[in-house]
Amino acid sequence: MLSRVANNLIWLDRYMERGNGILSLLKVNFLANQDSPELFSWTPIIKNFTTSENEFYTEDAIECIYFMVFNIENSNSILNIVTKARENARSVQEHISRELWLCINNYYLYLTDKDLPRRLREEDPVQFLEDLRKHHLIYYGTSDVTQERGPSYYFMSIGKFLERVIQISDFTEFKLMEIGNTSDSLEKSFYWKNLLLSIGGYQLYLKTHKSTFNEDHVIRLVFQEKLFPRSVYYCVNKLSWYITKLIDANELEKTNLEFLIGKLESTIKYTTIESIKEQGLHNYIESIKQDIRNISMNINSVYLSNIN
Repeated sequence: MLSRVANNLIWLDRYMERGNGILSLLKVNFLANQDSPELFSWTPIIKNFTTSENEFYTEDAIECIYFMVFNIENSNSILNIVTKARENARSVQEHISRELWLCINNYYLYLTDKDLPRRLREEDPVQFLEDLRKHHLIYYGTSDVTQERGPSYYFMSIGKFLERVIQISDFTEFKLMEIGNTSDSLEKSFYWKNLLLSIGGYQLYLKTHKSTFNEDHVIRLVFQEKLFPRSVYYCVNKLSWYITKLIDANELEKTNLEFLIGKLESTIKYTTIESIKEQGLHNYIESIKQDIRNISMNINSVYLSNIN
């Protein structure tokens, strides 16, 4: 497979995964902000999850959502993300299913409907965000049902799980900064709950640990739970599987890629909660992000080009 094709396939799923994560964060923060605006403000989200060179600050929920969804000067706005995903999909149409291309194109057309911004300002913002998220869920389902299992699917999956690990790490670090600013145990539990809601782990946590938000339990679920599809361990395990498939198919060169992913997988699996606390959760997360960057750079240097 040509390097440019593999590059576009990886970034197709990275963009769609990124958009889904941002929409989930916006929805969860909107609901939390309605109850506790002093704890869940909008400024940190704009500061930590946008790349706009123009400074933009607001505590108006609708204006923040508008900025995160429609602002073309913010490269991580949903409109820009989906536009980039559509461009990548269009360039690899012969490698993805027709249904998947139509799914992305329909989402783009939905986002560029001139009436959509009015809906945000006049209707329920939560329903507005849920309607956008449905397009991402449809994308995942369409990919799973219609895309043949082969190099194209494997490269797309690598993109998805690379992005998911980065997002989980970023969301957790974001909450750690807020937790570090309070000594109130109740407020800390609110932040942990907010993190679980943002990554889709709240329901599983309640099934496992009832309603008590224990820091150790949250860390174990977010980073080490084998069956939770948005835990770091689950994502790294899937990365390892798809990388191995591509190596076996001679679509990726072996080099030290297997060593890097195997080392990260083992580190996450066998590091104890006590060890994580001893080195500090922030340092632990940073080491994971650095390993993910090394894996991404290794794929880039061996096979792909112009990833940015």
